[in-house]
Amino acid sequence: MSPEEIAAFLGGNSVFAGIPARELESLARVAREEAHRPRGEIFMEGDAARWLYLVRSGHVKIVRHSKTGKDVVLELLGPGEIFGGVAVIEKRPYPASAQATEATVVLKIPADPVIALAQRHPAFIKEMALMIGRRLRAAHDSVASLAVDPVEARLAAALLRLAKREGARGDKGVTLPFHLTRQSLADMTGTTVETTIRTLSRWIRDGVLDDDGGRLVLTDWEGLSAIAEGKAD
Repeated sequence: MSPEEIAAFLGGNSVFAGIPARELESLARVAREEAHRPRGEIFMEGDAARWLYLVRSGHVKIVRHSKTGKDVVLELLGPGEIFGGVAVIEKRPYPASAQATEATVVLKIPADPVIALAQRHPAFIKEMALMIGRRLRAAHDSVASLAVDPVEARLAAALLRLAKREGARGDKGVTLPFHLTRQSLADMTGTTVETTIRTLSRWIRDGVLDDDGGRLVLTDWEGLSAIAEGKAD
């Protein structure tokens, strides 16, 4: 991407929308693109926060590693979404790891100009806070679901959430426009990959889902919603 394209990409994000064009251009000149293979580590939990990142293409999962060795996926982020920013502004290590789930390109901006920008423009901090607030609400809902909802309800709710955010509606239903591994879905919902495989296979047989070349299609939105709400027969 050219600096002009990077500046336009930043300006299209709500967090940077209130920043003057000349300052976006300054950020664009120091920003770097970085490509990652599937399962490639972007940064590790505890690393010094030297960069703010945006997903340019592909998907990134934010992961915490538990003491038992099990990964817990906190978020799955798609194109245009920011990560690592709060750690940069607070000058503390990254609190979780970031890993590409597929071939992914990220845009990264060095910490110092981001911190300087935050000091000059309170609106930048406000938009970051709103973004974090939305993510915290989603995380709270996920934690509450882990505590009380059965596995099938959690899996259905996760698929519906991803489909609402990024799904493409077509003749068959709503397609997730990326390859979501069973392992990633299991990590997002606090279950095992074996249970996830069995459940999704049954839903595909029952016509609730379809697998279109590795991409899941939600063919029965109402049926999946009923499962998520615990109302299915």
